[in-house]
Amino acid sequence: ISFTVTFFIGLFPGRVLGAELAAIFAIFTSQAWNMTFSFYQSLRSVPRDLDEVSRGFHLTGWQRFWKLEVPFSMPGLIWNMMMSMSGGWFFVVASEAITVGNNTITLPGIGAYLAQAIADKNMHAIGWVILTMTIVIIAYDQLLFRPLVAWADKFRMETTSSGNAPESWLLDLVRRTRLIHRGLVPMGKLFANTARLPMRLPGLGRIKFSMPRRQKSSRVGDIVWGVLVILLTLYVVYRVVAYVRTGVTLDDVGHVFVLGLITLLRVALLIAISSVIWVPIGVLIGLRPALAEKIQPLAQFLAAFPANLLFPVFVIVIVRFHLNPDIWLSPLIVLGTQWYILFNVIAGASAYPNDYREVSKNFSIRGWQWWRKAMLPGIFPYYVTGAITASGGAWNASIVAEYVQWGDTKVVAHGLGSYIAQTTAAGDFPKIILGIAVMSLFVTLFNRTLWRPMYAYAESKLRLD
Repeated sequence: ISFTVTFFIGLFPGRVLGAELAAIFAIFTSQAWNMTFSFYQSLRSVPRDLDEVSRGFHLTGWQRFWKLEVPFSMPGLIWNMMMSMSGGWFFVVASEAITVGNNTITLPGIGAYLAQAIADKNMHAIGWVILTMTIVIIAYDQLLFRPLVAWADKFRMETTSSGNAPESWLLDLVRRTRLIHRGLVPMGKLFANTARLPMRLPGLGRIKFSMPRRQKSSRVGDIVWGVLVILLTLYVVYRVVAYVRTGVTLDDVGHVFVLGLITLLRVALLIAISSVIWVPIGVLIGLRPALAEKIQPLAQFLAAFPANLLFPVFVIVIVRFHLNPDIWLSPLIVLGTQWYILFNVIAGASAYPNDYREVSKNFSIRGWQWWRKAMLPGIFPYYVTGAITASGGAWNASIVAEYVQWGDTKVVAHGLGSYIAQTTAAGDFPKIILGIAVMSLFVTLFNRTLWRPMYAYAESKLRLD
């Protein structure tokens, strides 16, 4: 936000449009990537038999995209859309009330209203925020996401249908109302005919996400792309070092790396704890559509619940009982990000083929053997998607959660997030850039050493084919 605000305000000097665009961009970054990872995971795990069928029918890249890849990805994509909506609520406070140095930019919206209520210690106003969020979340759950979940049930990959399909009163209303049906049928036919067009976009027909063999041209492209990325990275590193060295010493760099290790330990531990808690619960919900319908709005509300609303409780308790902020502020980091794991596990369990469930039942596979041989392999690709987005979200949330304020009282934990928050409040741009660069480095290394190998394992060993 520190840099995007400056950039967008520079594009529209003296106008509120620049700050609005910066807020929209910040909320977008909290929403887009988990859906991107979800679709990427679906592309990597398309069953080989369906891939062979699409090639046997000589589908073009355009046809394959709409007839195979999008339908296969739909269950996970819809649950990640829910998480994106909730993630936008979680970060709306930081987006609508922006403070950089001595400059504070406040935009009209519930996020700025909540920020002001926290600054004024107005519990009555915070109560109105919670009520408003509850009403809006229930509304878009009933009018948008519940119909989408029920509609997407037809895209499950199975040869036998389940008797417990998700339901939606709005979807039933749309299907039974002749006037709505007549209005939607022409649009559906138009879309279906467009998806069948044998369009051949340049390069799209050659994309093979699931082919084990790699062509020579693909390797050459990878090498060229890698060289470009390395050159761009070296240039960016050069410019960053040249700017940062004007206000940062080597001791500062070493100190920031130590803070990064502290936050890394905190994030890794919290993701592990969240996985142990939410994977079994997600499977329980995902395998029971009736239960999922009841839990869905509650899960969306909890995922959308901004950490700022709990600042009064944490600050008062920590100050009153002289608790260690390094320990007791940690739950705020995972408060909004643990739901990425839950939502993706629910999506994986919901998409788990009913055929496999019946086989497990017929062979009396139960207990830990059922988890190890049937369910965990089936949901593993979805879990990896949820864990990687939860990890990235936790790094983001650390900037809010390690530096907490309630009125004039501030509680600070040691970590990279609090370092970035404090330097942003001070307007010290060299140190802000240093903190962001170190955080980017830690996130990249974490992804390379842990999440990418897990993706490769899920693709090669745990595909449903």
